[in-house]
Amino acid sequence: MSAKTGEEFIKHEFDEAIAVQRSIVDAETTLAESHPVSSAKASINQALKRDRSYLQELQTLGSKHGATGEVEDVAGGLKSLMEETLQTASSEGADSDYYEAHAVLLNLKRKQMDSAGGMLKIARDQKDAKLRDAAKEFERAQKTTSKDLATELALYAVRIAKA
Repeated sequence: MSAKTGEEFIKHEFDEAIAVQRSIVDAETTLAESHPVSSAKASINQALKRDRSYLQELQTLGSKHGATGEVEDVAGGLKSLMEETLQTASSEGADSDYYEAHAVLLNLKRKQMDSAGGMLKIARDQKDAKLRDAAKEFERAQKTTSKDLATELALYAVRIAKA
């Protein structure tokens, strides 16, 4: 991977955020239907509604920089891991497999919190109020849903441990 700077770096950041957000939406779509814990399913379904709109917003904001959601190293690795854990959970159906898929989804959400923080700093530096406001909202929402998913994951761990 070559070093990216300036506008090329901004495009890369948007591409990565879009690709990761697509993985989040795909995972939430699957888990909102198949997660064996009803409270986790409800949390995921709630997040899915917002995450679909954030994906559209990222695509719109990223298009100004030529970003389309090109899957590069980090996003590709996370996408593959998410797909593999969802496949195992869907085919095996064991609680521990769904737990793993839930944990990977949580990691994707945390990755997006980091991306949002970087976008926020870039937006402030470039005095881009629209991007700044969107990044602040995106970061806040990712933090909130990450906390909810982490709580659900911990409760799920207890459930599995008691089985």
